[in-house]
Amino acid sequence: MKQRPEAGCLVYGLYLEGCRWDAVSHTLEDSEPKRLYTEMPMMAFVPEEDRVVPKTGFYECPVYKVLSRTGTLSTTGHSTNFVLNLELPSTYHQDKWIRAGVAAFLSLKY
Repeated sequence: MKQRPEAGCLVYGLYLEGCRWDAVSHTLEDSEPKRLYTEMPMMAFVPEEDRVVPKTGFYECPVYKVLSRTGTLSTTGHSTNFVLNLELPSTYHQDKWIRAGVAAFLSLKY
């Protein structure tokens, strides 16, 4: 990127576990054999006032700081390891990705 966006921010460096991002269809797809983690492309986070959340066509993907997915419960009721939920486009129902344990991570520790 040569310049910053007019609104929002750009985020990169996230990794997916349990699936992969298809750069052609711009949706989640099944993982390739023997690939545990795949890198997500750069994403733009743009705030939108009074946004209507779609009912289908996406997976609400949890994002964690580290692979353990554990942390202590904070006063908000969320784990201290939990960051946010990403709405990732998908042609499959959310149940497929929930059963696969799909999540995104800020850091991989091998």
